[in-house]
Amino acid sequence: MLVVSLGIFIVGLALRAVLYFKGLDQNLDRVAYSRHMCSGLVGAAASIFKWAVPFASRGWRADVPNAIPFLLLHLGALLLPLFLLGHTVVLEDVTGISLPAMPMLLADVLTFAAVFGLLIYIGRRLMLPHVRFMTTGHDWYLLLMTLFIFASGAFARFEASGYDTWLLLHVLSGELLLITAPFTKFSHIVLFFCSRAQIGMDFAIKRGGRERGAAFPW
Repeated sequence: MLVVSLGIFIVGLALRAVLYFKGLDQNLDRVAYSRHMCSGLVGAAASIFKWAVPFASRGWRADVPNAIPFLLLHLGALLLPLFLLGHTVVLEDVTGISLPAMPMLLADVLTFAAVFGLLIYIGRRLMLPHVRFMTTGHDWYLLLMTLFIFASGAFARFEASGYDTWLLLHVLSGELLLITAPFTKFSHIVLFFCSRAQIGMDFAIKRGGRERGAAFPW
């Protein structure tokens, strides 16, 4: 099941990326002009870097109360699947790829930080009217599924009562996330890079970026 889940995850996200760029309007949105490809690639890299580094962009700094739980959640969501000891062992068994494992203390801190960030997000959607109005069942699925994956992993990690059950639920929920990622907002795993690259190339090529240099308006 893990092999199938990873296959759907990788192929599905790759297709989402291809469809994203193929869906850009030739006249309005498509910015990868071959004539200025070098400038465009510099702009794409700058855009991705500015938004991937915490508080490096104006968008990060404009809403700090939202940026902090975002950072806590995404640090755990990015680092734990790749560098948690149990995950690295499974990854090596399945793919032959060996990644270094993080200390368990760091893994515990990242897990609780991610859960804390998720709880803040859930609280915002319950308490803030303008956020609650925009929240759909799809959003609740994403939040609660992510929370359950972290929580079940923590219960298994600390060998809570019913260890085997918690471990099985953690594995199954993780595989469900991999399978559904290309079809949900989890697709931002790859579409974030696509959209930031597009916007960066847009400013670097079509909006005077070649004369402005590195002074991007973010």
